[in-house]
Amino acid sequence: MNILDKFHHWRRRRRWNKQYRSGRWKSLKSDLEASRYFKIKQDLEAFAPKNPSILDIGCGDGVLNERLGDFEFSYFLGVDFSSESIKQAQGKNLPKSEFEHCDVLHFVPEQTFDAIIFNESFYYIPDTEKSRVLQLLLDHLSPEGVLIVSIFRDGPGCWEYFKEHPNLKELDHETITTSKEMTYWKIGAYKCSR
Repeated sequence: MNILDKFHHWRRRRRWNKQYRSGRWKSLKSDLEASRYFKIKQDLEAFAPKNPSILDIGCGDGVLNERLGDFEFSYFLGVDFSSESIKQAQGKNLPKSEFEHCDVLHFVPEQTFDAIIFNESFYYIPDTEKSRVLQLLLDHLSPEGVLIVSIFRDGPGCWEYFKEHPNLKELDHETITTSKEMTYWKIGAYKCSR
């Protein structure tokens, strides 16, 4: 990663810690965001093994975990580079769940997962690191597992990493729209062949 990317990454982390302390990211719990989380849950139900272990990259303060509702999972690990968001997530004491403050650029999972979710996080990874991080995480996806990617709007410079990856097969790709102009997400689900 070049020096400019390192600076932007450091600055973003500081800004997000400040924003989580001020309550700025409570908007993720709004009704506007509900359809995005519902689609992720639908993809988990459709494509993940029963009672999956889940890795949520960019978990924030644990909103996806809360939005899963009655969805049964065996284990949930949320990772985020904002120490403040992780502190808030840990304070919720969510069952079968752990939250770890770690930058995905340096994160190496200690186990395989049945579902790995890039939760509005892939576009924040510097371009020079995207392929490496994606491959490292795919190496920790169980053979029957699913990769789910949620990206705000079009996510320029992101989708080609999934659509052109030689070992990824697209299972679903949908645009989730809202009543608010220019507020939409694209969500893709993928299987990995080895």
